[in-house]
Amino acid sequence: MKIAFVVGYFPVLSETFILNQIIGAIDRGHEVDIYAYQPANTLKVHPNVKKYQLLNRTFYQPYIPPNHFSRLLKAIKLLIKNFYKNPLVLLRSLNFFKYGRWATSLRLFYSVIPLLESKSYDIIHCQFGTFAREAMIWRDIGAIKGKLITSFRGYDITWFVHERGEHIYDELFKKGDFFLANCKYFQKKAIKLGCDEQKIVVHGSGIDCSQFQFKLRLPPSANEKIYVTTTCRLIEKKGIEYSIRAVAEVVKTYPSIEYNIIGDGYLQADLQQLIEKLNVATQIKLLGWRNQPEIIEILDKSHIFIAPSVTTHDGNQDAPINTLKEAMAMGLPVISTLHGGIPELVEDGISGFLVPERDVDAIAEKLTYLIKHPEIWSQMGQAGRAYVEAHYDINMLNDELIQIYQRVSSNNLPLLEPALAVTRSLNSQGY
Repeated sequence: MKIAFVVGYFPVLSETFILNQIIGAIDRGHEVDIYAYQPANTLKVHPNVKKYQLLNRTFYQPYIPPNHFSRLLKAIKLLIKNFYKNPLVLLRSLNFFKYGRWATSLRLFYSVIPLLESKSYDIIHCQFGTFAREAMIWRDIGAIKGKLITSFRGYDITWFVHERGEHIYDELFKKGDFFLANCKYFQKKAIKLGCDEQKIVVHGSGIDCSQFQFKLRLPPSANEKIYVTTTCRLIEKKGIEYSIRAVAEVVKTYPSIEYNIIGDGYLQADLQQLIEKLNVATQIKLLGWRNQPEIIEILDKSHIFIAPSVTTHDGNQDAPINTLKEAMAMGLPVISTLHGGIPELVEDGISGFLVPERDVDAIAEKLTYLIKHPEIWSQMGQAGRAYVEAHYDINMLNDELIQIYQRVSSNNLPLLEPALAVTRSLNSQGY
């Protein structure tokens, strides 16, 4: 098949879930192109970006100047330079009456420049609902051809809907060919907003379990530290303030804790200030971002993992997050929250503990319990590894995704459940 992936910035280190699907399609012999808004940091990329030479497959939109006059001048130059390639598409992108602000801002015009010589695709897979709205217009004006599949992954079905209103996807739900949600929680949200329940299935974000070696977690000796870890972007939705406060309470009783937080983001300075204010700078460390081998090395020596996600004031929520899956795959007992799709991943009391959002005391209580009862670490770790392997193995999920592509491209609908999802469900029930 010929498959177009529509993404935002690319490549992004924190979006391995997109990278995994791209290389999964390539490994299975399909032809892949990537359409992105702008390059991300191409100096610090996942090794597979170079291995698969993905930048050679990526088409970027021209930079849009913020100054309106500069934007217009550049658009005129682009029009003159590219008009011969596909004049109808360029002219349709300037239809102010039909496309309103998409056209008047010239954003639609800039966005179709990489598409002027695009081929016809079997599948156009938009990695967030926000990108699908634009791709829907590309298809309307003839800039791209193919069946349109949209993945809802988090902010696009929570924050974006909160900001733009519950009818923001009405047209997409009518024109889109198929939809994927990365958890049941978001699938139900999409159906509630108007998505045809016959046109949406749950397809989770997978990880390569072979890259995350399982290890039984044993209690440290009397003179050794207990290592607690979090991996995430330092943004409000990840709830790091609450895990910092919880660990600060626990170290009063267990000063041998070292809490390492891997990641960066706009809250980094505020969180560092909080750490210093609580006088726990020797126990709690913001490590900044690390590449995957470095993250694996830190997780390998860790004992407990915390993912304290919260619903933000503007409605943003998480799916079952990949950093939790990676920690569970490596055998770490976890503490997370009753938030979004996370309860679909963490089985409370079996692979870890789930606590209410923003509940510092509850996080501290569960962390203290795990420290007092290291004999349950290995049991929880084994349960977590087994669950991730059964539900989130990337090879299984990529096989499933290709089956979805094939059925959508051949109009073999409705697709109530992908075949492999049914198989997994039967296996989990002992059949």
